[in-house]
Amino acid sequence: MFNVLLPQVFYLIILLVIIAFVTVIVKQKAQLEQTYPYETQQHLFSTAERSFLAVLEQAVNDRCRFMGKVRLADIVKVKNGLNRSAWQNAFNKIQSRHVDIVACDPATLGIRFVIELDDSTHNQSQRQGRDRFVDYALAAAGIPIVHVKAKASYTLQEIQGILSQAGVRA
Repeated sequence: MFNVLLPQVFYLIILLVIIAFVTVIVKQKAQLEQTYPYETQQHLFSTAERSFLAVLEQAVNDRCRFMGKVRLADIVKVKNGLNRSAWQNAFNKIQSRHVDIVACDPATLGIRFVIELDDSTHNQSQRQGRDRFVDYALAAAGIPIVHVKAKASYTLQEIQGILSQAGVRA
């Protein structure tokens, strides 16, 4: 009789171990989701940005590499010589701002110019203040910026004309 119960007890123990293991995993997953409530962005660029970038890449014909959604503090830095408080204040103004596209030298990845796609949100006064700050910060750092009105599609000639009019050599 003991030999008959042994396999059943063994299977019961295995089942309990599996249930305990699944319970622990489910609890950890729930805790992880509460601690880190994040999910994947479906796209790095909006439809207009993707359309613009595709034509832009054709327009420059491998003379530039493009980086998107770049933090302003990664392309400009606060000058040395400020006291700690002034430096921190200046850094705080650039640390959370981003630009749409940074054009870089393909060999060195040195920064050539910045492109901002201006959609309808750029008509809001708060956004215009942000845009002014970014324009002035880039000008102070010697980085040209090109503002382009966002739209559904672009032509190659249009993009080449925008870059040419802005005095940007791509």
